[in-house]
Amino acid sequence: MEHQLKGEFIELIKLLKFTGIASTGGEAKVLVDQGEVKVNGQLENRKRYKVRKGDKIEARGEVITVI
Repeated sequence: MEHQLKGEFIELIKLLKFTGIASTGGEAKVLVDQGEVKVNGQLENRKRYKVRKGDKIEARGEVITVI
């Protein structure tokens, strides 16, 4: 799936919620805390990581390409 970035960045947990991978912000935080989210192939444990154009996010079997 692709996500069109409207600003300079979006926080990781907000992206997970916005794309429907997590139904709530709390659920998104748990996914990150449990090590279920990768950014560009690396496990990411920062909930407020600034996702920028070109990043690839993997969670729950989904891949989000930020454009």
